[in-house]
Amino acid sequence: MKVWKYGNDINTDMLFPGKYTYTCSTVDEIKPHLLEDLDPDFASQVQSGDILFAGKNFGCGSSREQPALGLKAVGIKAIVAESFARIFFRASINQGLLLIECRDAVSAFKEGDSVDIDIASGTINVGGKEFTFPKLPDEIMAISDAGGLLEYTRKKLAGRNL
Repeated sequence: MKVWKYGNDINTDMLFPGKYTYTCSTVDEIKPHLLEDLDPDFASQVQSGDILFAGKNFGCGSSREQPALGLKAVGIKAIVAESFARIFFRASINQGLLLIECRDAVSAFKEGDSVDIDIASGTINVGGKEFTFPKLPDEIMAISDAGGLLEYTRKKLAGRNL
C-alpha cells in the first residue's frame, strides 16, 4: 500500500485530462491517463489499496465522472483531504469511492509514514498518531459496499416485488 500526496485545488483536469473526455469512455481507456499531467508515474505505479492524501478543494473543476470512475477502478481505498469540491464528492459517492475529510491527518502526514484507515471506527493512524473523522453515513457506506450507486440501486430493486 502506498500513500500518494498532493496539494490544494487539484482539479478534475489534473485527475483526468479534459482532452480525453470524449475519446475515453471505458475504465480501461481512462486508467492510463489518470493524473498524467500532475504525476506521470501515478497510472503505472498505483495499486489496489493505495490511499490518496490531498489539501483543500480536491476535485474542483468541471463535472465529469471519469476522475472518480478511474480512481475507483484502479483500487484507491480512500481519498483523505482537507476538503472536497461538492461535484466531485457526489460523483465519487456515485462510484462508491470513499472520501474522508480530515485536515489534521493530511497536515500530519510525512513521506514514508505508515497510514491505516479504519472506516468503521472513523480513525486514521498516520505515523503512529491517531486522528478521528466523522463516521460516514450508513447510506454512503452501503453505496460503497455495493460498488457504487448503480449497483446499490439494482440490489435494492431486486429485493422488491415490482
